[in-house]
Amino acid sequence: MESRIATAINLPHQPVAILWSDEKPAQAQMFKDRSWGCTLWLTAAAAKGKVTACSRSAFGCVGGGTGIGFGDQYPNFPGGTDGFCRFLSSGNAGHPEGEAVANGLKAFTDEHFIEEYLQGERYLKNPEAVRDFIEGLPIRNIPTEYVVYKPLSHVDLQQETPVAVVFFCNPDQFSALGVLANYSFDGNDNVIFPFAAGCQAIGLYAYDEEEKERPKAVAGLMDLSARLYLRNHFGENVMSMSIPWSMFQVMEEEVSGSFLQRTTWNKLLQGRSA
Repeated sequence: MESRIATAINLPHQPVAILWSDEKPAQAQMFKDRSWGCTLWLTAAAAKGKVTACSRSAFGCVGGGTGIGFGDQYPNFPGGTDGFCRFLSSGNAGHPEGEAVANGLKAFTDEHFIEEYLQGERYLKNPEAVRDFIEGLPIRNIPTEYVVYKPLSHVDLQQETPVAVVFFCNPDQFSALGVLANYSFDGNDNVIFPFAAGCQAIGLYAYDEEEKERPKAVAGLMDLSARLYLRNHFGENVMSMSIPWSMFQVMEEEVSGSFLQRTTWNKLLQGRSA
């Protein structure tokens, strides 16, 4: 499927279709079982033309496993959910159990992770705030073995139906997607921008929206770690927009006659290419 939206906003990469499947696509790139990696690397590879996938035994990290729909994986984090709550906030240093876990990890991971584990990423103020954050996530266990990322042009709509479509885009394109998301839908709040990991904004939140009577697009890459991980793929000015499939189909039909064919948008495009 070729995207009218991608053409209209001059997207340099493919929109990425997220699919649930019980079959691994032939030649799909994946992480090795139990190895570490960021699921957004796989999504970025799909934007550049590759077919990639995560399975229940190969999803990169526990946050990624949770973020793409393989249930609550935080109990599997070093030190369990408590260890993760301290890791995302004030750190495990000074906590006997956390320090014991850190010492045990030294033979298996690098110094950077140990330092982060002990001192904390400080994205939330304290472990209690992280627990509230986890409780607010639309965590789910999807009914399939794989989450597959495909360039949208590789999707055969006669045989498969995406759950969502992800755009990696610059600020102008990001703004255009937000305007288009409000172009023909009721209300003026048809995009949400949750505090979430990059994979959660692309995955969990889009899944949740797809099931609603009035789905909304999900803005993403507030996640600073994900921004750092993706810098080599897309540069510094990247944002994401994950659009539930039912909403995306409507938006595709609304390109013709919209602002995307008018002067202001064309001037923005010319300014970018100048």
